[in-house]
Amino acid sequence: MPTLEIPEKLERILTTKARIIVVIGGRSGGKSEGIGRILMLWGQTQGADILCGRQYQNSIDDSVHKLLTGLVDKLGMSGVSNTDAKIDFAGGGGVRYKGFNRSSSAARSAQDFKYSWIEEAQDLSEQSIEHLLPTIRAADSKLLFSANPQASNDPFSQRFIEPFRHALDKHGIYEDSLHLVIVINWRDNPWHGELEGQRLWDYEHLPRAKYDHIWEGAYNDNVEDAIILPEWFDAAIDAHEKLGFKPLGAKVVSHDPSDTGPDPKGLCLRHGSVILDVRENAGLDVNDGCDWATDYAIEHGADLFTWDCDGLGVTLRRQVSEAFSGKRIDYEMFKGSEAPERPNEIYEPVEGEARLKGRTNKQTFKNKRAQFCWDLRDRYYKTYRAVKHGEYIDPDQLISISSGIECMTQLRSETCRVPRKANGAGLIQIMSKDEMKSRHGIASPNLFDSTFMSLKIPEVSVKPERKPITVPELRRVG
Repeated sequence: MPTLEIPEKLERILTTKARIIVVIGGRSGGKSEGIGRILMLWGQTQGADILCGRQYQNSIDDSVHKLLTGLVDKLGMSGVSNTDAKIDFAGGGGVRYKGFNRSSSAARSAQDFKYSWIEEAQDLSEQSIEHLLPTIRAADSKLLFSANPQASNDPFSQRFIEPFRHALDKHGIYEDSLHLVIVINWRDNPWHGELEGQRLWDYEHLPRAKYDHIWEGAYNDNVEDAIILPEWFDAAIDAHEKLGFKPLGAKVVSHDPSDTGPDPKGLCLRHGSVILDVRENAGLDVNDGCDWATDYAIEHGADLFTWDCDGLGVTLRRQVSEAFSGKRIDYEMFKGSEAPERPNEIYEPVEGEARLKGRTNKQTFKNKRAQFCWDLRDRYYKTYRAVKHGEYIDPDQLISISSGIECMTQLRSETCRVPRKANGAGLIQIMSKDEMKSRHGIASPNLFDSTFMSLKIPEVSVKPERKPITVPELRRVG
């Protein structure tokens, strides 16, 4: 029996009870060869029938037949015969191939096979998915999908990725009784080495969004007019260490509340120019979420606590006040719909925004939300210039993102998909959460919102220490 060598991340496929197995990622992650090795082992040892399908397959050359026949020799498998169109195992069972696009009933034929593998699954139509999933009926049968995701709103992504997006961004894996979803990329593949030169070239020369799609398995549906580029975000990771400055100044904790439901609460901790922590919490109602955030602010010695009060957050003022009673923590509501702060102050645009030069904040920004988002955008750009091109810029004008943040992938995704909105008055305006959802299918960017709100600067104030009242000693007279 040949030794099964696969990337460690794929080992969970061998033990999972889930019937639907989805493996997603970019180039050189080992998806196809790893799944091929597993299926050839299962087929030979179990005498199982395997269907290998694609949405588009005009000929056998479009299938994984060449990959699988190559594995017969590579793994030294005996008792396996193959022709130009099929593979048979001596103990029974074999591999067959189908394309689903030309026949609406082709996907239903998967019920005749113990194992089905859909390669390039990002191309599957909604109809093919609807026909495939009910075929998973036999005991111990499994349906495997491998894909480099395309758009977040296509049928494959909507069914197999988006429902589990938060877990995948945080942990790279999701599993329940029905699904196993694994994210695997080049860094997870011990045999990636031969393509490292090509990856490095692409990293230096391709637009970061295109690189992310090819090598990191990111969606290929970049939002037009996004205000922060992925390469700017990447440059900001641990920028304080790259540029040699430390977190100094005020500690601010910002909180993006939400009601119960699928929209999690967001939280950010900023110390000076360094974002030390960003996290979310799902499943809490708005009041429990507020307790979670205020407890965090107390625990981490915040100087200022701020939260979004456009919506349900406006009801939290008394709760926040009670949480910080007797504490040396200032608090202030953040109302993004208000007019910009310091309205008559001149906005100093970064390079490339000469048309804005000489304008005041109220002449530049639609509202406070746009002002703070743009401040964060300017900080990312300046940090990119400092890290990438060696320009000296005052650290107080930069932003650094601690690499210790657990939800880094999700934060990056949210940050780099926030679009600017056209404004007839020539003001800078950011698309609202509702518009982002309806136009681009983008979920509420709670982590990003928490990040830009953290740029709120606390008022300079010194809280006097409370001194104990001394009572003069009473002397008995007489």
